[in-house]
Amino acid sequence: MRRVMVLAAAALASAAWAAVQPAVFTPEETAAADRIRPEAIRAHTRALADDLLEGRGTASRGERLAQLYIVGQMEALGLLPGAPDGSWRQPFDVVGITSHNPDTIRFSRSGKTLDLRFRDDFIAFSGVAEAEARVTGAEVVFVGYGIVAPEYGWDDYKGADVTGKIVLMMNNDPEDDPKLFAGKTRLYYGRWDYKYENAAQHGAVGAIIIHTTPSAGYPWQVVQSSWTTEQFSLPHEGGPQLRVKAWTTEEASRRIAALGGQDLDALRAAAQKSGFKAVPLGVTLDAALRNEARRKTTANVLGRLPGSDPALSREAVVYTAHYDHLGMKENPKAGEDAIYNGARDNATGVAAMLEIARAMTALPKPPRRSVLFVAAAAEEQGLLGSKYLVAHPPLPPGRMAVDINIDEMNLWGRTRDLIMIGLGKSSVDDWVHAIAAMQGRQVGPDASPDKGFFYRSDQFPFAKAGVPAAYFEGGTDVVDKPAGYGEQKKKEYDDKDYHQPSDELRPDWDFSGAVEDARFYFYLGLKAANADQMPTWRPGDEFEAARKKSLVEAAR
Repeated sequence: MRRVMVLAAAALASAAWAAVQPAVFTPEETAAADRIRPEAIRAHTRALADDLLEGRGTASRGERLAQLYIVGQMEALGLLPGAPDGSWRQPFDVVGITSHNPDTIRFSRSGKTLDLRFRDDFIAFSGVAEAEARVTGAEVVFVGYGIVAPEYGWDDYKGADVTGKIVLMMNNDPEDDPKLFAGKTRLYYGRWDYKYENAAQHGAVGAIIIHTTPSAGYPWQVVQSSWTTEQFSLPHEGGPQLRVKAWTTEEASRRIAALGGQDLDALRAAAQKSGFKAVPLGVTLDAALRNEARRKTTANVLGRLPGSDPALSREAVVYTAHYDHLGMKENPKAGEDAIYNGARDNATGVAAMLEIARAMTALPKPPRRSVLFVAAAAEEQGLLGSKYLVAHPPLPPGRMAVDINIDEMNLWGRTRDLIMIGLGKSSVDDWVHAIAAMQGRQVGPDASPDKGFFYRSDQFPFAKAGVPAAYFEGGTDVVDKPAGYGEQKKKEYDDKDYHQPSDELRPDWDFSGAVEDARFYFYLGLKAANADQMPTWRPGDEFEAARKKSLVEAAR
């Protein structure tokens, strides 16, 4: 069904795409692209996903080993150090908090109580770097989606005082009315990090997000694995903080609402309308988390290929691929696999980026613009590496032509299609269609726009700073395979391996599709690096204003 949706969306745009001619590259450029080989991508993946790197957890020994490997590969390719201080690494501090949940947390109302079980019903983690994060007798208020969006006339907190209270809210953003927000396409307002930040701004001491697999884009087991390890953030620089952040299952949330005399489905239906008002449940929460907090140092790894044009070399095409993963399980059972190897997520992406760098350095003459290759740290902890880089950039964002982000490569074989997350947002689309046509492929939009993938990887901080971003998923129409094969393989990975110790290099992975996509990324970066003008956001896009501001600042 998803393949049908993608092809149908592609057919709707066929009139516009029919005018796109395949891109043309010189024999030397094609030869450079041919340097990207499946054996090399597999070899890099094997090294980065090995058990010796212990899951590449943020600020861990395994992460430092990954940095050493990436620096060595970049240096061997002839890249120059690309960090702002002229080194290979861009170090930055993070605060790591390990929260120890109680076996249960208790909700109370009028003498009645409800106990939720850790892992089965809820996952909680601290928002403060203190020995204990406690809330006692804090009232729970249902705030719908927890969104304040003046441009849509939307305010879920209007008229509500949630100071010192716990807010309970849905994931995603309203989608019933296609005229509101972006219909079924998720915006940043639907992201959990926005919701927690907004709750803190309104004075809440805690926030609970209701998990459903459709709204999150992943099953509950991903919450269990992702939020029970040490959580990292950039050091707090002032402003309000939540003491407790949490997720609850849909069934547990239903019981919280029922304790407050409310029906969860009715509450959610009411929250779809702009006139919604927050609903105090009369339920209070008592919970305490014991915390271990420590300050650590991690680092982005940056390599640079200087441009050949005296003027345009001041600008750069940026490739990003995060090299971190989830590290190791705490207190594993005897004989249990405790290492989150992160082979596909995202050893394969770093491997592809290194091979793209190999192709760029194989060109007889470097591209006109410089090319910056960034192995970003702490993506799994909330895009921290890319956030830090954008805040402390090696060149102004207004001189960054485009960010091409690589996260999880196609391992199921060559495809007739390619999925662009955020298709239609920028002029990069024109090159994307032309290069895909050259490869004999079609480009389709995200078939699950409700999952908000554009806001979930390292291109997002660049986009917020105004840099046009290109982010892709591998296609699903696999050559020489039956219909539905590609979608089945991706679903199997999402259901069984995503953010699980089973995400390991496998002998049956077919890297031919990864090569095809990596060559596509190479050609796209080459186009952007050699073009007379940098790409632009489409008029009216949510990031257009930030781009205009960044261009003014870069011209100073």
